[in-house]
Amino acid sequence: MTVDKFRRMALSLPDVEERAHMGHPDFRVKGKIFATISDPAKGIGMVKLTPEQQRIYIQADPKTFVPAQGAWGVGGSTLVHLKHANAETVQEALQEAWKGISSRKSR
Repeated sequence: MTVDKFRRMALSLPDVEERAHMGHPDFRVKGKIFATISDPAKGIGMVKLTPEQQRIYIQADPKTFVPAQGAWGVGGSTLVHLKHANAETVQEALQEAWKGISSRKSR
């Protein structure tokens, strides 16, 4: 899977906009980040899952899904190694991350 495909998949979800945060592209719904392209050169994305969702994805495909370092990873931020990724699984993870943010009430 490519970085461009990850980008297209994220942008295909309703009401998503692409911005940049800390020098890399991010994808937002309701102004909140649900996914990023963490390292375009290495083909690494990130999806913001719940810790339980993260455990499920990592257990199912540990070559593709890895927790982010530190507190971010403990909270569910999950790196996606795109070269190992199955597009359908990544689409599901993006949808889960999008749903987690889009279902929150606006402040």
